[in-house]
Amino acid sequence: MPKKPSNTGLFIAILLIGCWATSIVLLMRWHFSFANPLVYLLMLVQMHLYTGLFITAHDAMHGTVSPNRILNNLTGYICTFLYASFWYPKLYTKHHLHHSHVHTADDPDYHEGGFWSWYVRFIRNYLSIWQIVVMAIVFNILKLWIPQPNLILFWVVPSLLSTLQLFYFGTYQPHKGEHDNPYFARSQRRNHVLAFLSCYFFGYHYEHHDAPGIPWWKLWRALPGAESKK
Repeated sequence: MPKKPSNTGLFIAILLIGCWATSIVLLMRWHFSFANPLVYLLMLVQMHLYTGLFITAHDAMHGTVSPNRILNNLTGYICTFLYASFWYPKLYTKHHLHHSHVHTADDPDYHEGGFWSWYVRFIRNYLSIWQIVVMAIVFNILKLWIPQPNLILFWVVPSLLSTLQLFYFGTYQPHKGEHDNPYFARSQRRNHVLAFLSCYFFGYHYEHHDAPGIPWWKLWRALPGAESKK
């Protein structure tokens, strides 16, 4: 009997978007003190939720959020817009170029330079002037009702830190250096708690390239023994 299509991915996406939205609304209303260490912990929590938005959009690019194509793509549009006003079709095209031309001159995610030059190229590949304009407009509108320190600490900074998190664990570490497999990718050592906290299991990167149809929340149990692949 054929397997019934599952909307578990859609449920997880809604849960993650809901956590991000609840968190950011509460943090925008918080009258905090810079001396409170909880401020900086919550910045990191918000960073992780931002990363979750992008990872959810990434799953949508592979059609694993929902078997309903409209719901799947709508989730991708919502997540990329909430993340930083990204245009989902542009990200979709570039991400599939990465999978089709990994570790070549046609791979938008690959660069032969060091960490920072690679990161700058990575950001320039995806950032557009219109996106910056939209974010600046939204920031200045939100300032009418929300204190600027809240906007900077819990909206601007976590999203910027999230780009570093995504880049380091999802691009730089897996693809830097030499490889002896067709995906030019490696996986981090198996530790599911650290793998989730670092980048929603995308440190298990060989597995993702080998089976891109596996959603992030199942990646931890894919292809045992990947730590031996270099």
